[in-house]
Amino acid sequence: MCVFFSKINFSDIVILNHYKIKRWVNIEFNNLNTVIDFFESYKIFIFWLGSVSLFIFLFSLLSMKWLAGMIPSDYFIKRNPSKLKQSNIFLWCLILLTKNILGYSLIIGGIMMLVLPGQGLFTIIIGLMLSNYPGKYFIEKRFVEIPAILKSINWLRAKSNKPPIILKIE
Repeated sequence: MCVFFSKINFSDIVILNHYKIKRWVNIEFNNLNTVIDFFESYKIFIFWLGSVSLFIFLFSLLSMKWLAGMIPSDYFIKRNPSKLKQSNIFLWCLILLTKNILGYSLIIGGIMMLVLPGQGLFTIIIGLMLSNYPGKYFIEKRFVEIPAILKSINWLRAKSNKPPIILKIE
């Protein structure tokens, strides 16, 4: 054991450690320069992405109570055909198209808000509820059956002076 330590030159260890630290700091600065270059190259895109994120964040905050109040309290018990669809098919198609565009925009905005500031998951959920796709009713019902979700939605509905959502006929 003494022979092993006698062969070590401690000045070599100091030089080796200095080289490793210098190399690590150099790698860190290269990564930082890459990030700075990315932000400088795409600053207009990042500005617009942030602006859209802020708009969707404010929209979701302001519209949560209103959107939760728009759901009929017996929505999950009986499904009524749309009166507008029966009376004015053109207007119904226009509203459906607008609703789907808004819904898919909220889904995309919510996905962006998963990494940007904002309520990403809630915005995605609102977008999913606004858009039309196969199996939507089943997914909505299973989601709203979660006690914490039902409690939150009914709390928002109470703020809008609406009755709570009924899931089962009593």
